[in-house]
Amino acid sequence: MRRLSLVAAWLVCASLVAPAIAQQQESGHRTFSGAKAIDVDSVFGSIHVTGYDGAGIELDARRTVTADNAERAEAARQEVKLDITQPADAVRVYVDGPFRCHCEDRPSFRSRNNMSEHGRRGYKVVYDFEIRVPRNTALYLATVNQGQIRTEKTAGDFDIENINGGVEMDDIAGSGRVYALNGKVSVTYVKNPERSSYFGSLNGAVEVWFQPNLSADVRVKTFNGAIYTDFPVIYLPASAGTTERRDGKFLYHSNDFQGIRIGSGGPEFKFENFNGEIIIRNRGK
Repeated sequence: MRRLSLVAAWLVCASLVAPAIAQQQESGHRTFSGAKAIDVDSVFGSIHVTGYDGAGIELDARRTVTADNAERAEAARQEVKLDITQPADAVRVYVDGPFRCHCEDRPSFRSRNNMSEHGRRGYKVVYDFEIRVPRNTALYLATVNQGQIRTEKTAGDFDIENINGGVEMDDIAGSGRVYALNGKVSVTYVKNPERSSYFGSLNGAVEVWFQPNLSADVRVKTFNGAIYTDFPVIYLPASAGTTERRDGKFLYHSNDFQGIRIGSGGPEFKFENFNGEIIIRNRGK
């Protein structure tokens, strides 16, 4: 495995120092050949991925440091690193710093990142990524604060998560999972997914545009919101719950998803949110 860091060898740095605030910007470019997947695990900042007909992954990273003073800005440069590894046929981009728990099993953002630790150190480090990938590249993208995730013209499978921001996927194909905790999810397909997929948000609308020939079994669930679709549907029987015996009593569990069939049925698509609408659109209308 080859390990790289975003260091002065491939950065151009411009600094602006104000009386009480030091701000620094750095940018870098890398190209990777032969990779079939990219995994970007960020904390502050946006991620923008565009599919193209080339053979390599092109990565542009812009780092912005805002600090209480020049000393804290230099501490940020020393403590927060962009690590890039190339395991097997993938590229992994990882923003590392004192706010990471370095958990071996890589649990969810909410447990492996300590945002208060980031703020107490007197600086903030934002990474914004512009990435071009061959269209069939698999995407694993994640960020936490002050950024959007956007993909366009990609056809690979995906697992995408944003905590405090939205996710927008335009003119895509492929199957996978997309989730925004506090933001809107918007997905537009040029080719309907062929395998099971998940679209979810806690506090935001979920809107997905499919091609007119969609055939799928759909499960939908929302707490404070409505569910809309342009497609004719057939309602499916409620999913069977599970039972267990505990302390001499039978307990019944249900996931409360409403099932509908579009077309002749097919792969299962799940739509879920808590506060917001779920909208399943027909691009032909």
